[in-house]
Amino acid sequence: MYKFKIVKLKNFILPFILVFFTICLVVFSNSNLKAAKNGLVLWANSVVPSLFPFFVATELLSYTNFTYYLGKLLNKFMKPLFNIRGEGSFAFIMGILSGYPMGAKIAANFRQNNICSKEECERLLSFTNNSGPLFIVGTVGISMFGNSTIGLLLLITHILACITVGIIFRFWKFGKKSSDYISTKTSASSKYRNVSFSNLGEVLGKSITNSISTILMIGGFVVIFSSIISILNSSGILSSLVVLLTPAFNFLHIDSSFVYGILTGLLEITNGISSVSSINIKCISINVIITAFLLGCGGLSVLLQVLSITSKTDLSIKPYFYGKLLHGALAAFYTFIAISVFPFLNFNL
Repeated sequence: MYKFKIVKLKNFILPFILVFFTICLVVFSNSNLKAAKNGLVLWANSVVPSLFPFFVATELLSYTNFTYYLGKLLNKFMKPLFNIRGEGSFAFIMGILSGYPMGAKIAANFRQNNICSKEECERLLSFTNNSGPLFIVGTVGISMFGNSTIGLLLLITHILACITVGIIFRFWKFGKKSSDYISTKTSASSKYRNVSFSNLGEVLGKSITNSISTILMIGGFVVIFSSIISILNSSGILSSLVVLLTPAFNFLHIDSSFVYGILTGLLEITNGISSVSSINIKCISINVIITAFLLGCGGLSVLLQVLSITSKTDLSIKPYFYGKLLHGALAAFYTFIAISVFPFLNFNL
């Protein structure tokens, strides 16, 4: 009886949240409109120029022998370190260079095209979806903190944490024999052999179409989460959560302003990091450490983007979720160690 009531209650939670969100869109229409416009501008000015060319390029490369030869070259590095065949190095490299959600997109493409097994693609999900150097050094380091050294430190600890997560997740479903194992030779021949200059126009058209679909999806998430954060601020929900959770952070000597930034960053990292970086304290090392954590975690917005990308595959989201939590914790830890060991990194205003 009680179990039935709990199940019934769960069925009403999501509709209730959606109805509440819709009502808030009307009640707080002015602030929502401004937030949605800002999200759209952010997407058009930052996300599209930085990610769309990479999306098209990776789509094109997936139709060629590039990943095959790169896999042959780096197989001796990828297999012992991450327990993934060499082709996975393409997702690893592009995930570091391009930023969210490139690594997840490539892992999903690998799975759809049988380039890697299910277990290997899930391992790739755990550590190849990362913040890009342009965002970390340029946007976070220079624009938000006004210090390129902070950006470089965050980039180094971010990549180190990413590699560590990959090494740890090499044991994900370790020893399990994959029923869909595809040999390197087979994966190279079945997809790539018919691609040539004669059908380059067709392949380019498909690549652009797929990339437009992905970039529009990302834009939708950016706008929606800008509105969600605006609603949480306007309704007082976020400030109430800050008051409620601040005592739990007291042992870390983190005050309410940082709690607000962490909560916002766990929803959408750009807004959260912007909030954390703008907190004025004498020693901003704590700002930098929290920023490292948020960059590693990625936030709910990126998580839902990854869910959308992998929805057409049989990949589990669990390794991604656990991997990002671990990535955030390790990045914060490495940043703390670096600041503690090297005095010149003990940033003071």
